Amino acid sequence: MTTTVARRPGTRDTVRLALVIGALGVVFGDIGTSPIYTLQTVFAPGGPHPVRVSTENVFGVVSLVFWSVLIVVTVTYVLLAMRADHDGEGGIMALITLVLRWAGRRGRRRAIMLAGLGIFGASLFFGDSMITPAISVLSAVEGLVVVEPALSDLVVPVTAVIIVVLFLVQRRGTAAVGRVFGPVMIVWFAAIGACGVAGIAEHPQILEALSPTYALGFLVGHFGTAFFALATVVLAVTGAEALYADMGHFGRRSITRAWVLMVFPALVLSYLGQGALILDTSANVSSPFFLLVPVWGRLPMVLLATVATVIASQAVITGAYSVAEQAARLGYLPRLRVTHTSATRVGQIYVPWINWLLMVSVLTLVFAFRSSTALAYAYGLAVTGTITITTLLFFYVARGRWSVPRWLVALGAAPLLLVDLLFLAANLTKLLDGAWLPLLIGGTVFGVMSTWQRGHEIVTAERTRREGSLREFVDRMRRDGSSPLRVPGTAVFLNRGKQTVPLAMRTNVEYNHVRHEHVVIVTVQTEPVPRVPADQRLIVDDLGHNDGITHVCVRFGYREPPDLPAALSALAPSATEGGAQLDEATYFLSKIELERGDAPTMASWRKRLFIATSAIAADDTEHFALPRDRTVVMSSRVEI
Repeated sequence: MTTTVARRPGTRDTVRLALVIGALGVVFGDIGTSPIYTLQTVFAPGGPHPVRVSTENVFGVVSLVFWSVLIVVTVTYVLLAMRADHDGEGGIMALITLVLRWAGRRGRRRAIMLAGLGIFGASLFFGDSMITPAISVLSAVEGLVVVEPALSDLVVPVTAVIIVVLFLVQRRGTAAVGRVFGPVMIVWFAAIGACGVAGIAEHPQILEALSPTYALGFLVGHFGTAFFALATVVLAVTGAEALYADMGHFGRRSITRAWVLMVFPALVLSYLGQGALILDTSANVSSPFFLLVPVWGRLPMVLLATVATVIASQAVITGAYSVAEQAARLGYLPRLRVTHTSATRVGQIYVPWINWLLMVSVLTLVFAFRSSTALAYAYGLAVTGTITITTLLFFYVARGRWSVPRWLVALGAAPLLLVDLLFLAANLTKLLDGAWLPLLIGGTVFGVMSTWQRGHEIVTAERTRREGSLREFVDRMRRDGSSPLRVPGTAVFLNRGKQTVPLAMRTNVEYNHVRHEHVVIVTVQTEPVPRVPADQRLIVDDLGHNDGITHVCVRFGYREPPDLPAALSALAPSATEGGAQLDEATYFLSKIELERGDAPTMASWRKRLFIATSAIAADDTEHFALPRDRTVVMSSRVEI
């Protein structure tokens, strides 16, 4: 007994440390590699609105970067937004769920409007998930040019190979990727922090930039320059939404500890060191991050940066998995095939369809833009849009869920939204320089998600109307004396619940005029636990019809494959109405065949889009491991 008690704290500490290291290897790659290109892009002479190098401007920009990271990442996300979770899941889709759940009757319309805004924010995050891997890996591989200019032609092909390999390893799961990448990121943050200290030692006066007076003075005294600079300063906070979206993978505490104890200090030291280097000579703006490294260490740093930017891509990729899975759960996407890759955390998932879509999109961006500088001008709008919407939704949830006084909500929201809106307005000035790209991606994804949600509502309403009440259906067969011919055997119908008639069953009775001697209506539920104990797997209800019809609720844990025949095999015949034999049962699936009709339910192009999107839905026969030789799919046509 004593030994067991003594072991538990150590075990918990080991698990916590593993989660922190895993979070370092997955969550912080994006924001952790921002120092590679942020200050370089701000002062880049070839940019649309470059900041002239001067002592005053360098202090102002570095101060802006520091306070932007502090306010947006530490305050908005780490201290505030990450406290608003939905069953442990984070991200903007979790906020949408909370907005809809805690809206009262009077605020329902407002909540639906905010949810729509949130869906647009989630759509912008998908744009971020496509741009981040491209710009991150490109920026690191471009370090080869600093070491050897003759290698410039290799930048794009090497980047493409790295990206392909990155997406190929995703199926191994976030935990496995985190275990490999975590130690690398520890080395990365230690290295950039050490290089930053070396730069600060040359010009220690740069530490004064930590004072907010420099950021405010730069904004007020040089507003024109500072406003346009904000459009690139925002690169320092890219990855903030990934912290929140990946919360389900590692938990709030692990992410918070990693940020406070290692990531934030290392980033601040790197930005200060680069600022000091630029003060030394304006020529260093060409690549302040790599030039901060001693000559002997530049090639190893390029290699380390390349690995780190691969990890940067990991942050938004796993975030995209989480957003897509939550969107499907909320009815904004069809049910996708999701693989749970952890036995301990429900949020660690792999979504194959999203994985391959992102890979193709990222490769397209790499070959189209061919440099990180060209992509940088397209980058910030998706980030600032998502951050602004997240801030707005969080304070709405704070008011509705936690009953925070209005004056306190206003006091907290006003300064944070002011900062967010400044960033958003500055990035809108880059529309012609590439900012149209994330808007195009976000608008496309928003169109798909909003169309699916509307189309799903229409189809569900029509399906419910056709299904009708199960009790009325059975009673009518008895009352009318038109009971169909009973054939021997057991039929299993998958249905959403026990209140309505499965469409396949209604079709069998009304058109074939037969029903099986034993009917089992099955509803499948996925519980937020890794595994459901065998004695809690099945919930049987005879429905009180005394007509050979039984309802069975089958419960699976998120880590378990939903093998329906295996689960039902544990059901004794005596437990079902009439003693159903399930070993040789025939499974019936109700499939909706969509057709474009003339009803004014949606615009014609949205009907086409909805029908096309339905093609990516997971196959029920494969998903539930049904025997194909004993599975009958009965289709019903629905016009939308």
